[in-house]
Amino acid sequence: MPPPTFEVRLSRARMLSPNVRELAWSRTDGLPFDFAAGQWVSLILPLEEGEARRAYSIASAPEGTPTFEVAITHVSGGPGSTYLHALPEGSLIRAIGPQGFFTRPKDATHPALFIGTGTGITPLRSMIKSALGAGSNAPLRLLFGTRREEDRIYRDEIEALAAKHPNFSAQYTLSRGRDDWSGLRGYVQTHVEAAWRELETKSAEPPHAYICGLERMVGAVRELLRKQMGVDRKQVHSERYD
Repeated sequence: MPPPTFEVRLSRARMLSPNVRELAWSRTDGLPFDFAAGQWVSLILPLEEGEARRAYSIASAPEGTPTFEVAITHVSGGPGSTYLHALPEGSLIRAIGPQGFFTRPKDATHPALFIGTGTGITPLRSMIKSALGAGSNAPLRLLFGTRREEDRIYRDEIEALAAKHPNFSAQYTLSRGRDDWSGLRGYVQTHVEAAWRELETKSAEPPHAYICGLERMVGAVRELLRKQMGVDRKQVHSERYD
């Protein structure tokens, strides 16, 4: 069966960084929006040049409510992101979903290394919040790569989750950090093996990797895990958004 089409209202919007806007949507029919953590939704946009569809990973955790969130990077000259960044609260559009197979069950017991760059963190955020909200004690670790400090979207929330849940930790690595940046530097693939080896010590179950970002990063991390580190393909899950 194809995923359903339904109307949504923009109930809340906020800027997460200088060029990323979070949009919270609510179904106008009041029905729950049922999805699995990690899935995506298509938004149908009435652009000047004609109707267009844009797919976005769902950033919120599934909670059985009519609402869901997405985070959208404004691309210069991109008609879809420009439209959504200017859209006022209360606006109505149509959506199709959920879709996608990049998921992690909230009751999974294996350790998980979440590797994301940019808005690739959004499905990972959904998985992490879903697992922690369900009381998971599985070791969970986020490795999040951005260019600059101000690009670390959801930073306050991530740090609060790490402070509250001993089984969850997060690290940031910056490719263009300021001189006074004291954290990790470079691309995420530089730090994957160290994070993976540490997770291996946390449980008798082997870790799984969940990777989301641009194709170049996703390919590099998969290559590292699969071919250089010998990780079984069943333990490596990925989705790219370009």
